[in-house]
Amino acid sequence: MFTPILLATVARTVEWSPTIGLIMILCNILAIAIGKSTIQNPHTGPAAPSSNMFGGLSLGAVVGTLCFGHILGAGTILGLSYIGAI
Repeated sequence: MFTPILLATVARTVEWSPTIGLIMILCNILAIAIGKSTIQNPHTGPAAPSSNMFGGLSLGAVVGTLCFGHILGAGTILGLSYIGAI
């Protein structure tokens, strides 16, 4: 009885393309910039393996900002695909 309703609410997803990859990279760079300026203690904890690449952020700060970047990227990609821009 609920099957048609559930099938109607499934979001349309797009296939991977270089445009999708570029959007995700840009969202992760934006998240790192936001994280560097807003994290109160960015150097607390173990250092990231290539900490110079991430501006000296600790491992926890890098993981947190990249998780936030992927959330931003997924939302951006889904939103742009919903309006038909990509």
